[in-house]
Parts: sequence; C-alpha cells; structure tokens
Amino acid sequence: MSFINIKIPKIKFKKLKIDNNIIDDLQYIDYEKLERKNIKHRNTPYEDMTNYKTVKEFFLKSIKEYANNPCILEKPSHKEEYKTITYKQFGEDVIGLGTALIDMLNLKGKRVIIIGETQYEWYISYMAMLCGVGIAIPTDKELPVNELTNIVLRSNASAIIYSKKLEGNIKKVKDKDLGIKYFIEMKSNDEIDGNEVGLNYLVEEGKKLVESGKNFFEKIEIDPEEFKILFFTSGTTSNSKGVMLNNRNLAENINAVSAYVKIYPVDRLFSVLPLHHCYESTIGFLLPIATGASIAICEGLKYIVPNIQEAKPTGILTVPLLVESLYKKINEKIVKSKKDKLINTMISITNALKKTGIDIKRKVFKEIYDNLGGNLRIIVSAAAPIDKKVGVWLENIGISFLQGYGLTETAPISALTPEYNPCIGSVGKPIVQADVKIENPNENGEGEILIKTPTLMIGYYQDEVETKKAIDEDGYFHSGDVGYIDEEGYIFITGRSKNVIVTQNGKNIYPEEIEMLLDKEDEIKESMVYGKKPEAQSKKEEKELIITARVIPDYTKIEEIYGKLSKEEIYDVIWKKIKDVNKKLTSYKAVKNLEIKEGEFEKTSTMKIKRYKELSNQN
Repeated sequence: MSFINIKIPKIKFKKLKIDNNIIDDLQYIDYEKLERKNIKHRNTPYEDMTNYKTVKEFFLKSIKEYANNPCILEKPSHKEEYKTITYKQFGEDVIGLGTALIDMLNLKGKRVIIIGETQYEWYISYMAMLCGVGIAIPTDKELPVNELTNIVLRSNASAIIYSKKLEGNIKKVKDKDLGIKYFIEMKSNDEIDGNEVGLNYLVEEGKKLVESGKNFFEKIEIDPEEFKILFFTSGTTSNSKGVMLNNRNLAENINAVSAYVKIYPVDRLFSVLPLHHCYESTIGFLLPIATGASIAICEGLKYIVPNIQEAKPTGILTVPLLVESLYKKINEKIVKSKKDKLINTMISITNALKKTGIDIKRKVFKEIYDNLGGNLRIIVSAAAPIDKKVGVWLENIGISFLQGYGLTETAPISALTPEYNPCIGSVGKPIVQADVKIENPNENGEGEILIKTPTLMIGYYQDEVETKKAIDEDGYFHSGDVGYIDEEGYIFITGRSKNVIVTQNGKNIYPEEIEMLLDKEDEIKESMVYGKKPEAQSKKEEKELIITARVIPDYTKIEEIYGKLSKEEIYDVIWKKIKDVNKKLTSYKAVKNLEIKEGEFEKTSTMKIKRYKELSNQN
C-alpha cells in the first residue's frame, strides 16, 4: 500500500582479479579422485515435508531445539559489527512481550498495528501476536499520515507498535484521538505513562511475570482457522484491500517450501525487503525460524554490499529489480577486468564437469562468491517477471536460482521452483497442497490462473462482495494473472489480466512481455507499456488504442555510450531502441508511441510499478 519511489543505489564491488591461469590449473586436477555426486534428478517432492498446523507449533519447537543457535543478526549501528541474538533469547523475548501485552496492557484478542523498518523488535512483536496475543496488522512505514489514519480506523486497532523513526507521524495520529489505547515504541525502555510505553520495558516486565509463575502465554492454544493477521495489499492495479489470514495459511507455506527446497539450521537468510509485506514476513522470517536458520538484517539498500559481505548469507530473498542490479554490476566488473571470455570458458568447463557429477563451481568462481559474502547458495526472486538470462547466469556460476509465485491472498506462496529440478523462466510448480488450473485457455494454452490452496486467505476484510468475486463457488481464487502450465507442470506467467491491452480484432497484448524486452536495452532504465486512447479523429481511431511505452532513460549509460545529449537526442536514441525491440515482436504488439518519464515510477514495496496510479497522473 506504500507510495515508494524505489531507487536502487549504486552497487559497488571490488575489482575482479581472476587468475588467467585457472584453466591451466584445472588440467592438473585428478578428477578420478574427486567424489562424484549422484546426478540423477528428482521429479518428486522431498518425502520429509513438514506438517505444521500453526506458527506457534514450530516456534516452540525451534526455541528449544536450536536454543544456542544464532537466530537474528542485527547491527546496533553502521560502524558496529553484527550482534547475534540466539533462539533462546528470541524465545524468551517473544514470550515476555506476549505475557506483558496480555497481562499488563489487556490486549488479548485485540488488533495491533506493527509499523517500522526491519529490526529485532518487529520480529518479536509479530511472533508474539501470532502466538497468542491478538490480530497482527503489519503496516507500511512509508504511509503518509492520512493513510495510516485510514488503516487505524479501518482495522479498529487498539495499539500501535512503532519505530523511533516514525515518532513524528505517530504523534500526528495520536493527536487525532482515534481510540488507540497504547502507543508502544520499539527499542524504548520507557515505563507506562498514560497511553505510551517502551517495548523493551514490556519485554523485561513480561519476563519477570513469567519468572513469578505467570506462564500462561506459552500454554495458549492457537486455533489454526482463527483470523490472526490483517495485511493491507499494495496492489498495482487498484486501491488496497484488507486480506484476512490465519495461522494455517502461514504454516502451510512452511510445509509447502519444505517439499521443494531444503533449508538447514546452518543457513542464513539476508533480509532486505520490507517486513510488512507477506512475502518477506512469511518466507523471509517464519521459514528460517521453522528450520532453525538465522536471519541477517540489511541496514538499507545503500549498505547492501557491505552487509552481505559481513553477514555472509547463504540465501537472499528478493525481487527482480535487485537481482538484475547485482547481476549487471558484477558483469560490468568482469568486462572491465577483461575477464568475460575467461569466465565464459570456465562456465562451459564447469557445466560439462557438473554433468558427470563433479561440481567445482564454488572453487572456480570463488572471487565472485566472495563479493557476495562467500557462502551464497540460493537466490529466490518473486513478485515480478525477471530476465531469463539472469537466472541462467546464476545457475552457471553455481548459485541455485529459484522463483516463487503467489499473492498476499495466498499468504503468499502458491508455486515455487523445486531446487532439485529447476526450470528457469517458469515461476515454479504449484505447491504440493495446491490445485492450480488455467481458466478458458486460448490456442496457446494461456488463460487466467486459478488457485485452490490451504494457503488461501479467509477473505477480504469487511468486503464480502469482493471476496465472492475473487473466490468462486468451487473454492478457486481468481488471481488476475494470465499464464499457462506446461506438460511437466511448470507455471509460466505471461501477464496480468487487468493490464491486458485488447486490439480491435480481439488480439490480447500483455505489457509485461514488451517491457521485459525494452528493459534489456542498456539505454532504458525502466519502462511501462499501456494502451493509450488517441485523440479522436475518426470512429476507427476512437476505438483503437495506441501501444505506448513510457520510459525512464538510463542517463548515466547514455552519457557513457553517446556523450552529452539534449532531451531531443535522448528521445531519438530511445525511439531507435524501441524500433529494434519492435522487430522482435509480431506487428500488432509493436510500440507506436514513446513518452519519456521524468523522475521515478510510483512503486509498491516489492518494487512493482503502480500502473493505476501512474496512468491517473498522466505526464
């Protein structure tokens, strides 16, 4: 629901100094003595898939089984090293906070907004809510005061847990007297003063209550079907809806992942996306907690490289824009170091060896790995389409590239790439618990994707009409996404039904397909394609939409290639690139009009363009 103008900062990596003699060194390896791994591909899910019913079930299991393992890593300040919080401390803090929220503030069964940047207190607040306090309302920290006020009123919230950085906006909400009983500040030790209190104070007081014998919180039984989470969506095509979820929805996400991907206690996920989004709070937080893995918090996008190099994660959960930025920067370094031909040769050699069961990619591409912390083994991309060549390159250097598909309404996972049999270009296979089908497929097998799954929401908050529109009588959720399923069961997304441009002769054009091609051009930073209504000159023109590309030029790249150019010259450069792209498209899909976009596109928190907002603010 946020109005975020996402701007990926300049990502800097050290100069690559890959030894030209490495290929010669490979010739002297005694491959007969190297252990050959079983290279047979699985075609079925892992047999030891979990069967959790609630979040609390795996929370209690993990804080005992992995008590002394690292749980959350957070930097107290930019200049300080990561501080490690163990599962034991995490568990004690969650139980302490939950006890205090119920016993001291009387918030049992109440609705609590959690708002702020990613930090330890956000994690324990969310977990305390899920494990027995009330209904959690994860909220976008970028909301202006009027929209935050609207969330408070719509949700009937009783308390707000907020970060210090939002103190100004929270004060304005407080002044409106909206019936909030408590304003709880993260990282604060302040005692209760009217309706204000520090979260750290509550944690410590709650621990004292537990020590005195009040151990009721740990014993609270969770109904898997009970309404426990309210997410307000950050939709790209319409205003936000409230999505109601329960513990079962979240637990089934964990079960689903366990069937396709192995996450181990030694794994460490790098948290870079906002926690108010279901994608990050479920897969980026609850999944590692369920598996005993740890989470390293990124300080912010401008610190992403030094944070990765310090935290040394094994997995990164992210969105295409960020993956593509990392890919481009690493490959720019490779080209500048004049190592591109060498790398391509090494990729060919290591791919051939891997087919025989010998995988030496981590050794050969060690310097690339070191730029990413040294331990990275998985990158998961979701929320938007990604250029297939990025995934292929990652796999070529030995990093598993996985894609996920889902919506807030499916909490969020409804499909995922099986790590044991990936299919780059696809968003994965339906999770094992789901039934996914294509409605009214066309001659290419494309149609709207319908999903029936235990991860599916209870419904839209206070909106039965929209709920009935979204979920049909047979229990299938109408996703609004268009795609097809191949013979092996992999899902391919081709567009959004709400974004589709329909020509006069009934042809469907999905903007995402054209945008993907445009965004590959170096001179184009980002694009949005839509059907523009022409100025009426004849009856025919009144009906036919003009395929229009709204483009943000990559001014830095253009200057590198062409030197200083005027606005008119930049327009001509972009138009030439569009004509090149048109040659790759069937005639009816060709872009006929160009608009240069000044500034950034309005984005959701997962970096997707808010089309409906963009088109309502015509340049």
